[in-house]
Amino acid sequence: MNSQDLENINVTSFAPMPTPEELHAKLPLSEHAATVVDAGRESLKNILDRKDQRLIVVVGPCSIHDPVAGLDYARRLKNLQEEVKDSMLLVMRVYFEKPRTTTGWKGYINDPLMDDSFQVDLGMEKARQFLLDICELGLPTATEALDPISPQYLGDLIAWTAIGARTTESQTHREMSSGLSTPVGFKNGTDGDISIAINAILSASHPHSFLGLNGQGKVSVVRTRGNQYGHVVLRGGDGRPNYDTVSVAMAEQALKKAKLPANIIVDCSHANSYKKPELQPLVMADVINQVVNGNQALVGLMIESNIVAGNQKIPEDLSQLIYGCSVTDACVDWTTTETMIRDAAARLRQRQTTIQA
Repeated sequence: MNSQDLENINVTSFAPMPTPEELHAKLPLSEHAATVVDAGRESLKNILDRKDQRLIVVVGPCSIHDPVAGLDYARRLKNLQEEVKDSMLLVMRVYFEKPRTTTGWKGYINDPLMDDSFQVDLGMEKARQFLLDICELGLPTATEALDPISPQYLGDLIAWTAIGARTTESQTHREMSSGLSTPVGFKNGTDGDISIAINAILSASHPHSFLGLNGQGKVSVVRTRGNQYGHVVLRGGDGRPNYDTVSVAMAEQALKKAKLPANIIVDCSHANSYKKPELQPLVMADVINQVVNGNQALVGLMIESNIVAGNQKIPEDLSQLIYGCSVTDACVDWTTTETMIRDAAARLRQRQTTIQA
């Protein structure tokens, strides 16, 4: 018996991937796109540092599955950003990896053809091209970091990163976050426990050393300096919301007790809207009301939005997919999104006028 009899017993094959450097060379970052990413990150940091009084709004599809519809959405969002840029920083939600509780479509990178062929090399290339297209439009992008290798391929195109409720407690994701080049929002646990997110922020703010890949695709010891821009994302938990004034105040107190900046983003979806997208406008209106009434800890919102409302199952015949409709969590439609953001911007402008007076 030798090592071949003991290793990789349940592995059927190893398929080669291009290295991060090879993919970067094939799909390079333009000077304009680089400026958009850098400006987006700087604006986000300024909001978290209270140098910019605008509100962060991470908005977009639950997941990207059709780049044509995704780019259509991005153009609409870019136009809307021009309308509300005085009071809001709109960051497009571009999620390629979907954590699954059991099974299901794992996202655009893992299965770009949506046929269980799992052409990950093609998915990574398509994901990078899509991010480049969005950045060329002038929009900063946001994503969820799930696979610890993906940031080496895509991280230069991302302005804001989320760590999901299922992975906030993961040491791997806390270590990874300590080296990410973006501000990172840690969601509270699926049971609503905010201490998980606070511990994650504290962990990610410190230096770490861990195994990872470098640009040449070689296994390396990654050493980080720590990320000082971690913050909490309240997404509700255990079937209950946590965006109300009491929950926000308790989160603010917990952050201060941990000697962390009181920076809180509210996810209008998930348990905060009981997974009913039509309730997202009510959640957003409540949060905006708290901000207008003087809450200093609330710095942003997340909205699951698409061109068409609701969601759909992935059909065997992909030509039957409804254009601009989510294949994962249900979303509000574009008309509702415009109304939500315009109404919020109008209220925020009233606050700014009052402050200036």
